[in-house]
Amino acid sequence: MSVELLTWSVLAFVVPAVIFAGISKGGFGSGVAFASSSILALVLPPAVAVGLMLPLLMLMDVTSLWAYWKKWDWGVSKVLLIGSVPGTIIGALFWASANPDMIRFLIGAVALLFVAWQGARALNWIKLGAQIGPTGGVISGVVLGFTSFVSHAGGPAAAVYMLGQGMSKTSYQATTVLVFWAVNFFKAFFYAFMGIFTYDTLLLDLVLIPFAIAGTWMGIKAHHMLPEKWFFGITYVALTITGAKLMWDALF
Repeated sequence: MSVELLTWSVLAFVVPAVIFAGISKGGFGSGVAFASSSILALVLPPAVAVGLMLPLLMLMDVTSLWAYWKKWDWGVSKVLLIGSVPGTIIGALFWASANPDMIRFLIGAVALLFVAWQGARALNWIKLGAQIGPTGGVISGVVLGFTSFVSHAGGPAAAVYMLGQGMSKTSYQATTVLVFWAVNFFKAFFYAFMGIFTYDTLLLDLVLIPFAIAGTWMGIKAHHMLPEKWFFGITYVALTITGAKLMWDALF
């Protein structure tokens, strides 16, 4: 489906979504940056939404990578990356055989499951931190690769494995940056081959580069000013609304 992207109505949704993703990556980790794709999928075809966001997420990854250079845990990274390869391929195969409503439904379901997962953690219904071996890490990597491909939402799968590895805060953040930089780079080849990137999405990405950088800078500043619970509270409300709306649109 052809969609005119360089319009004021599209920019009214895209610019805030990109700034939000930058704030998430710059100040609050990358776990909820995928909410931008969910929001954009309300007004754009799913392929356009994820294709538009990936180059900008890669830019945010590169912007963060230098600050954590060689501070990551390579052993943990390697386990997740090994699993992410087949997970990404499975995601690509699913994408190639699914219609837009199936993809829209899955993006919405991932959004709602993410909110439920975070709520269960807050209520101590799910307790992370137990040691998970390499086999479990590879499985986490497979889930990471799949969910990252279809909706840029691989954060929870990575956390399930990483939180039990006794990593320092800096090592955890650096490992997250490295893993998602590599996964996004790998995904980009599939996106290009499958036509998910288009001339129009890449042109709009060029327009949005300043907003991506500004959002990341705002996130760094907000990290020291805005209570984390406020940011995530707003995010979870937005994800619940957008996830439910996407699933409704897909079904009805």
